[in-house]
Amino acid sequence: MQNRTPRIPQQPAPNRAEFDARLTVELAAVVTGARRRALRDGDRQIDTAHLLHSLIESDPEVRAAFEGGPQLAKVLGYLVQRSIGYGLRWQSAVEDSGAVPVVRGPDSAVRDTGVEGWSPSAATAMAGALERAELRGEVRAGGLDLLAVLARDHECRAVEVLERAGVDAEQLAARIVGASGQGWRGAGD
Repeated sequence: MQNRTPRIPQQPAPNRAEFDARLTVELAAVVTGARRRALRDGDRQIDTAHLLHSLIESDPEVRAAFEGGPQLAKVLGYLVQRSIGYGLRWQSAVEDSGAVPVVRGPDSAVRDTGVEGWSPSAATAMAGALERAELRGEVRAGGLDLLAVLARDHECRAVEVLERAGVDAEQLAARIVGASGQGWRGAGD
């Protein structure tokens, strides 16, 4: 007996080369740095704090978006504290800002995030950065695209770090959006 239900082919997940092709060289270096940082810190996934740390280290345009050296130094101080162990409360916990649904199985593995090895919040932020670039007519997303999206997600770890360092994340996002001349429309909005 044959099954009369038509078989729907599964959509292939975007491969890493396709993903990297949609990022500027600088943002691709940020992703590589965040992945390396997550592994070194013993985290299961790249989260938004890893992305923020790597963005600040790697991208001069991102550093220029802050209100000067003292503010930037304070943010880096919090990120370094996290990487040397003061952020252990984040380890083994999945970052989820609520932007995408998280389904946890018995092993607490995250499914349906769209990007393997990324927290739901980090995956959503990257999707938002790609969307921001597309709205500007750009083929590739850059560091400022990602920073603007991270700063707008009030529930992500990157914003927690920014706020602890005294950065008004909403003002930071507004400065970036204002500088690009682009109105806001991103993931989660």
